[in-house]
Amino acid sequence: MNVPSHLKYTKSHEWVHAESDGTITVGITEHAQDLLGDLVFIDLPEIGKELAAEQEAAVVESVKAAADVYAPVAGTVTEVNEELADAPELVNQNAYASWLFKMKPGNCGDLDALLDAAAYISISAE
Repeated sequence: MNVPSHLKYTKSHEWVHAESDGTITVGITEHAQDLLGDLVFIDLPEIGKELAAEQEAAVVESVKAAADVYAPVAGTVTEVNEELADAPELVNQNAYASWLFKMKPGNCGDLDALLDAAAYISISAE
């Protein structure tokens, strides 16, 4: 399983990258996209939307199922990956390069509660 060590993770299979400008970039893990199969549609959040931690932020649909994508921390959506509207399969090709949305966290300290790569691997193996 490919789990980059420089990222943080959630139990619900989102990856999080802390950016130098204080925002975070969010996507779904390789494990999540493997479970879903070929993605056919992604419903992204609206820019400016305020999200609570663990609130549904987006939906990814595959040929098998639809799955919610949750906000890893509380904050405001600042950007969405418009490219995925026309090409959701990019997530299947490289889950860690195909981010879904960016957020400005309400409290950057909340990122400390997310999982590191080793912890994510251990919960994903269950």
